[in-house]
Amino acid sequence: MPVRVAESSAPSQLSGSNCGQTSPSACSLLSVGQAFSGTQNVSSLQKDEAWRVNVRIQGCDLEHGYLCGTMEALNVPMADTPVVTFWEGEIVDTKNYTFFTGKWEATPEDDIRHWTKFPSFSALQSHVEVDGGKSLDLSNYQYIFMRWKEQYFVNVGTDCGLTIAGFYYVCFSCSDGSINGFYYDPNSSPFQKLELKSTNEGRQGFSFSSYELR
Repeated sequence: MPVRVAESSAPSQLSGSNCGQTSPSACSLLSVGQAFSGTQNVSSLQKDEAWRVNVRIQGCDLEHGYLCGTMEALNVPMADTPVVTFWEGEIVDTKNYTFFTGKWEATPEDDIRHWTKFPSFSALQSHVEVDGGKSLDLSNYQYIFMRWKEQYFVNVGTDCGLTIAGFYYVCFSCSDGSINGFYYDPNSSPFQKLELKSTNEGRQGFSFSSYELR
């Protein structure tokens, strides 16, 4: 939600089409109720700026490549209160979703440019450039790639000075629960980085009970 402005071993390749592919392995740290805390760098050419960010997963359906949750941005200069958004995510499992976004104004070139920001993507790049990664089996890969798209503001109006027009390219590490992401919106500063670490329930993060979801 930026300011509104004008390694493990490589996965195997399956022969033929995507028949027989399975969803990414379930990670204990990628489950309903899990909280994450970190920062989003929203720096521009004019100034350096980073916001503290809390995320919590509200729903996760690996079979259908879906998850959703809430993102809370703190210390946002133009807001009197933390800004909370509800987001929905697509899990890149090559069955329900591939590495090619195909919407939200993102071209395959945009996709490759953002995915290559993640070191864990390098082993996949040659396959993805051909067909979006449809021939890859990611079921045992130690990273889960996703796209997060904020759907609406939970506790503030659309006149809050922030935009949710874009989306996040996300990489989740199954080994330590860390999340890295890059925000894409043609009308915002490029490559705004999201960095999150998993937190212990009740120690950090925020509670959904504080806000009323739609």
